[in-house]
Amino acid sequence: MSLLELFCEVDDFCCEFSGWLSSKQLEGAKRGPKQRLSNSEIMTIVIHFHQEGYRDFKRYYQNHIKQDLATEFPNLVSYNRFVELMSTVLLPLCAYLQTRFGECTGIAFVDSTPLAVCHNRRIRRHKVFRHLAARGKTTMDWFYGFKLHLIVNDKGELLAVHLTAGNVDDRKPLNFMTQDLFGKLFGDRGYISQALFESLFQRSLEIITTIRSNMKNSLMKLEDKLLLRKR
Repeated sequence: MSLLELFCEVDDFCCEFSGWLSSKQLEGAKRGPKQRLSNSEIMTIVIHFHQEGYRDFKRYYQNHIKQDLATEFPNLVSYNRFVELMSTVLLPLCAYLQTRFGECTGIAFVDSTPLAVCHNRRIRRHKVFRHLAARGKTTMDWFYGFKLHLIVNDKGELLAVHLTAGNVDDRKPLNFMTQDLFGKLFGDRGYISQALFESLFQRSLEIITTIRSNMKNSLMKLEDKLLLRKR
């Protein structure tokens, strides 16, 4: 999707969402001064950052947006001001994400990824997410932060997203995330649970995982084995 197409789609959503939000607000609510960048522009820049493959948002904003795309965004603000404005679009950005979910095709893949908020050496000094983040462990190492749980279909489209503290078991949010799913769900060893399998199977959803080294081997359909490798 090009930058222009992305902005048009986001702008159409923001117009509809702002109309709905204003109908829910109290009349005469105090409003602050009008900001230079619209919510559509802020959201477009945030989403475009992930599409461009940059790892550092500051470098992306200062070197790419302010230099290469200054004509597309004529009312750009400083980097520090833009970081402040990003928090103002959290609600519409989350709502927009809900509109981008795909449809269940009967084949889905589940996984989680750690979102560290600081280096392990600075855990005791970290203050921003002190009462929200937690210490967790992956197959690679310990981390301090959150876990992002994702379910996608065989087309790579999002089906469910959930954010938890870093110490939450991967299996815990699965019942909640799979309410509207059916067919087969493929995951890694972290999702092995007889109780979870039976709970999902009653809702016409079969979870298929690889086995641990201390478990007995069992026959598996070639199709399921190939889909596990695809995951």
